[in-house]
Amino acid sequence: MEDDREPEQSSWAYLPDVCLSHVFHWLDDRDRSRAALVCKKWSCTMHSGSLWRCRTITFYGQPSRGRTLEFQSALWYTKKFGKYLKHLEIKLSNPYNTPFIKKFQVIMRGLLSHLGNCNSHLESLSIKYLELDCLIWKNVVRAQFIKNLAAFLKRMSNQLDYLNLKGARITLEEGCELLNSLSSLTNRSFISEINIEDFFSLHLSVYSSALFHQTMSKFHRLTILTFNYNCISDELLDILREHSSHSLCTLNIKCHIHDPHGQAVSGMSWANLAKRAPKLNVNFFFERVMKHDHLARILLVEIPVRSISLRSCYFSDPDWTMRPTLTNLLPAYWHGLQKLTLELNNDHELLDNELLQLILSCKRLLFLKVWAFLSVSFMERLLQNRAERKCILTTIKVRIYTAQDNSTEEERLLADIYRKFKYLIDSELNYFVITYPMV
Repeated sequence: MEDDREPEQSSWAYLPDVCLSHVFHWLDDRDRSRAALVCKKWSCTMHSGSLWRCRTITFYGQPSRGRTLEFQSALWYTKKFGKYLKHLEIKLSNPYNTPFIKKFQVIMRGLLSHLGNCNSHLESLSIKYLELDCLIWKNVVRAQFIKNLAAFLKRMSNQLDYLNLKGARITLEEGCELLNSLSSLTNRSFISEINIEDFFSLHLSVYSSALFHQTMSKFHRLTILTFNYNCISDELLDILREHSSHSLCTLNIKCHIHDPHGQAVSGMSWANLAKRAPKLNVNFFFERVMKHDHLARILLVEIPVRSISLRSCYFSDPDWTMRPTLTNLLPAYWHGLQKLTLELNNDHELLDNELLQLILSCKRLLFLKVWAFLSVSFMERLLQNRAERKCILTTIKVRIYTAQDNSTEEERLLADIYRKFKYLIDSELNYFVITYPMV
């Protein structure tokens, strides 16, 4: 007797579209294209706009065959489904010569032109570490790239909400040209987040530029601004207060040893901005700017500081000591400081007592990362205070520098400390502590 029942279908056939789309989301381009050949339903899923909202394209400076195919696939799918894009990230990996940069410029010209014509949804664009001041960027190629990018930003200015051009390293005029592109249609920009850290070339005193101030006055809804301290002036703070105080939440400020940072910024300008922008938090990142007099000009008591990172980057300088910064400057932020990072290599200067006192005085401090010359007993004292609820730290990451080749004894003591406070560490802390020889 013949069995006229229909063949049993796989359970995959009954998977709801939303679940199938979620599965496709985790596949790379090659696996997606193969899966699309299974049936009409899977082919339709492949063409679902939700799968193509985010895209990262990496340009490899030294490509292998596999990387070349990966790049070509990413580029092809970006063009094919570009109309769905909401978030685009472009990465340059180890650009090494002028022909590669020329090729990058030509491909980007075509890609940006295509997206400018077909896309009306793009919300975020990230192109980091262009380093346009490098010699491999010849003047003609560089000028053409900036022209193409400016035209694209102008076309997308009404819809872009996030722009990241960190590490572009361009001139003041070129930088302002790109930023002005975001407001060229209406003379105002309502983009909410901009990252222009290391956007301008080294050594530029951007804070004194009327062109930069005019450019920044066109932004009227900034929520998060990431930039360098060499951009800050009383004029800029007044511009932010006048145009973005209703929305401004975060300023991320990098201060590097090679950037000018000797300008006079008044505490009154900071106070006026903080008063008009009650949600404002300021995060400082210092790279090799460690001397107390330099920091004192920058870290004014009127600034609503939430996070401070001080990194000496393995450089030791006998002309500075960290002690007055820990005892005089940082305690001014006891009411608001939530995150503290100290990476110090300074002539074996022990800071146990000063650092512990600072931690206990900062009533909202949650995150602590320290690389410094400390005694192992510091950790026991810190954990004891945490156990007694004298501080509220939830993350403790410490690298204890030692001048000895053999740190076996210190490691044994750290193990004993861990066992003593294991109940606290396992239940309440993100905890990581090691010793590190600095001979």
